[in-house]
Amino acid sequence: MAEKELIGLLGLGVFFLLLILKARVAFAMAFTGIVGTYVLSVNVSYIRFEPYIMQYKSLLWENLANYNLSVIPLFILMGYLANYTGLAKDLFAGMNAILGRFKGGVAITSIGACAGFGAVSGSSLATASTMGKIALPELEKLNYSPRLATGTLAAGGTLGILIPPSIALILYSIVVEASIIEMFQAAILPGLLAVLFFIMVIVIQVRLKPELAPQSKPLTKEERNKALWGLIPVVLTFGSIILGLGLGLFTPTPAAAAGVFIIAMYGVYLRIKKGKGEGLTISRLKTSILETGVTSAMIYFILFGAEVLKGFFTRSGLPQAIADWTSTLDMNVWLILILILLIFLILGFFMDSMAMILVVIPFIWPVLITLNGGEYVTASTAGFGMDNEDLKIWFGILALISVELGLITPPVGLNVFIISKVAKNVPMNETFIGVIPFLFAEIIRIGVLLLLPIIVLFMPHFLAG
Repeated sequence: MAEKELIGLLGLGVFFLLLILKARVAFAMAFTGIVGTYVLSVNVSYIRFEPYIMQYKSLLWENLANYNLSVIPLFILMGYLANYTGLAKDLFAGMNAILGRFKGGVAITSIGACAGFGAVSGSSLATASTMGKIALPELEKLNYSPRLATGTLAAGGTLGILIPPSIALILYSIVVEASIIEMFQAAILPGLLAVLFFIMVIVIQVRLKPELAPQSKPLTKEERNKALWGLIPVVLTFGSIILGLGLGLFTPTPAAAAGVFIIAMYGVYLRIKKGKGEGLTISRLKTSILETGVTSAMIYFILFGAEVLKGFFTRSGLPQAIADWTSTLDMNVWLILILILLIFLILGFFMDSMAMILVVIPFIWPVLITLNGGEYVTASTAGFGMDNEDLKIWFGILALISVELGLITPPVGLNVFIISKVAKNVPMNETFIGVIPFLFAEIIRIGVLLLLPIIVLFMPHFLAG
């Protein structure tokens, strides 16, 4: 291994050490990238470090001025507006009107509401936090098992990372230069499959142990109709985004803008109809914008840190060295893919999904291209039986599902921590036990998508004509 590759490997070790020491991910990436580039420039390249400083200045501006990235603050704002206008609460009530009458219906409702809110927030952590605060009191009031209640909400929260529009999918698309629209299309069927599997997990549990989920009181016709009306804004928002993208009516940024407009108008409507304290008030609008600014700034800082770190690793030659080394291994390409997904699962224990995509994918993608047969491979000669464009889409969905698993897998599980903060009377180990059946469902889903890539690729191919 060459000296610069050793420096790259050492930098990778320093980066993970900083993460273990609980340094901010953006800081860990920027620090490792800047110091590593300095060491390379002095000890290996023997060139001045000052030009790199000017490059970092340009990187900051390029991230902010990138039109593709402008969709991120819009989707974040859409999520905050949905929360502060009461749309998330209306969504849960509407889903409960449809599903609540079944055995375990409120738990099933929670999964449906998590999927719906994930479609307007694009974030797993936001979905878990918001729906936890709304659904958990209802589940506790009906004497649902604490394990089933918290496990359902922790698992349901993971749907926000995959169901479009997803911020993680947007970032992945930018990193591997895939079509954001095609990634959104590809996520639809796997996302629906997750909802189906989670509902099946709940149904099986309550069939085997009916005491886990007492029957809820049926709603009156008037209560049901009122709750169903509350679903209209979510259907309009999600429908306008997915149909607009699928039919090619607009690109992701106008789609996000349309979503923000619909939810804002709904908030204004509620304010006018219900009066003081309801809907979108000036105070709630201000809070939504400020929190969007804070969250967006964090994401843009992570993007900057990732670009700095990626530049360092590229100059060190480490990603290509790993790809070359992988090609010499006498291992089945499918086994290597499974090992890569296991790495994502493990990293998901302590890394944010966005940081993981921005840091790990630049390493992994060259490896996958090599395993698939090279840069210009055709589907007939590819190691995975598909060309590189389809591989981008298929692997992206598999990677994000593996990240989902990390969000609810012991001993860290970020979603479990969030739900535990909401469910203060439920020990964290109870929540971890509650998510185990959902973990098995996710593993089965990964297996299905590995065996049947057509589930992922069907929508992009069908809508492309």
